[in-house]
Amino acid sequence: MDLPIVVGVDGSEPGLRAVDWAADEAALRGLPLRLVYASLWERYEGSRPAEDLGRPSEQVRAEDIVAAAARRASLHRADVKISTEVLPEEPEYTLVRESRGAALLVTGTRGRGGLAGALLGSVSLTVAGHAHCPMIVVRGDQEDRARPGRHGRVVVGVGDAPAAPATMGFAFEEARRRGAVLEAVRAFRCPAHETTDHPQLAGGPARLHEQHAVDALEAALKEAPDDVVVRRRTVEGHARTVLVGASRDADLLILGARRRPRHFGLQLGRVAHGVLHHSDCPVAVVPEPV
Repeated sequence: MDLPIVVGVDGSEPGLRAVDWAADEAALRGLPLRLVYASLWERYEGSRPAEDLGRPSEQVRAEDIVAAAARRASLHRADVKISTEVLPEEPEYTLVRESRGAALLVTGTRGRGGLAGALLGSVSLTVAGHAHCPMIVVRGDQEDRARPGRHGRVVVGVGDAPAAPATMGFAFEEARRRGAVLEAVRAFRCPAHETTDHPQLAGGPARLHEQHAVDALEAALKEAPDDVVVRRRTVEGHARTVLVGASRDADLLILGARRRPRHFGLQLGRVAHGVLHHSDCPVAVVPEPV
């Protein structure tokens, strides 16, 4: 049985853009789509039913939200098989659990107040740190930014770890699936204390750090398949800033996230945290076992 693409819905406009994106992705992969809404309505309403329906009013609202999302997905992609689920649970807990049986987990952004659609909401951020399957956070304020395959460019960030087979395998496959160029990006920095004013030594430390970045790219790309066009790019600067810059005019930005001993699930580092907040394109976070 094919594992579904699971998308968390909440009735917000960013959430509906995530539904559109997930429906496109399900069609692209030939997979079913599962829409999940989770809310602890029983905590706030107890067993008191709605007067006319005999069910908690928040449950009625949740079912309406999921039904509307299912209609939208069906109209957007009539060829995708769609199922729905409404659960009286914490959304973070539900989505992390759903990720155990999903090919892909998709959420939108939901900031607060004037930051809506800009900063990532707490649910998506928490789930991104603990999901068991690759998770995609659909970013972008415009409708066309929520569509896979528009720019023909997929970006993968290459970090300090010596190997990230799950992340790179996911990146190769996403580029192949979209017929896109894969751009592997490695940021590097030359610490200020390593600079020198001596004219014969100027630039030496920077070149050494850049060479280390080049070596890291080569190591990460050693298993690149022949049918994927790969571009290598080293950039001096903060990794977060470099990757956010690389997200412009990209269809997808891919990051790896490693499990840490004695921690539950995945713990996002500062780079991933910043990119999830500020990327201009959807961001995939791939769990990388150690």
